[in-house]
Amino acid sequence: MSAALAMPAHHPAPALLEVEDLHAYYGKSHILQGVSFRVGTGEIVSILGRNGVGRSTTLKAIMGDVPPRGQIRFKGQAIAGLKPYAVARRGLGYVPEERAIFPKLTVRQNLALGEKGGKRGGRWSYADIFRLFPRLEERIDTPGGVLSGGEQQMLTICRTLMGDPDLIMIDEPTEGLSPQMVARVAEMIGEIAARGVAVLLVEQKLTIALKLSQRLYVMGHGHVVFEGTPAALSANEAVRREWLEV
Repeated sequence: MSAALAMPAHHPAPALLEVEDLHAYYGKSHILQGVSFRVGTGEIVSILGRNGVGRSTTLKAIMGDVPPRGQIRFKGQAIAGLKPYAVARRGLGYVPEERAIFPKLTVRQNLALGEKGGKRGGRWSYADIFRLFPRLEERIDTPGGVLSGGEQQMLTICRTLMGDPDLIMIDEPTEGLSPQMVARVAEMIGEIAARGVAVLLVEQKLTIALKLSQRLYVMGHGHVVFEGTPAALSANEAVRREWLEV
């Protein structure tokens, strides 16, 4: 018997992203089996679960990298089935797990490629980016491929911010990083949200998700098995044991 689904009584933040009954397939494999959740304006919301339950596929389906079936609304408008560039232009940023920097381009050139419509003037300036992560300014003319894993992760996040998103989806940002860099990434995510950008975070490290998030969703077998606050998840040993712990 699965642990009971916990649902909060209300959502105080206005809906920015709403996903309802989302399904997705890889070939004949039914990966997402009716996923529903929401992200409110300015919230940090985390999606947790073991590897293979569909967390990354959820982000890819929202972004249009995987064909979605179901309803996806962003800022009140339906975006299911749009091309990734069209989703991005509506203000939804995406940082994939594989980071996907341009290794032969410099830090400066990588950041420039992220600018919305090739123009400056959004809420994120180069000065903002370098204040968040001074190391990028120090390596401004260094090819991206020479950077450490943590620096590449920062570059990918910052390049996405240059597109001035209202919501940024970040997939496994602390994977493979040193404890010091994990702490820096977590701090950076908090600073992003403090500037009014909502964050949808896929994260393996429970401690990071509990510390940063206003609400969390736990996925299992392609659907949501828990929704609640960090305090509610911390108190629910049954959910953690069945769906999160190895």
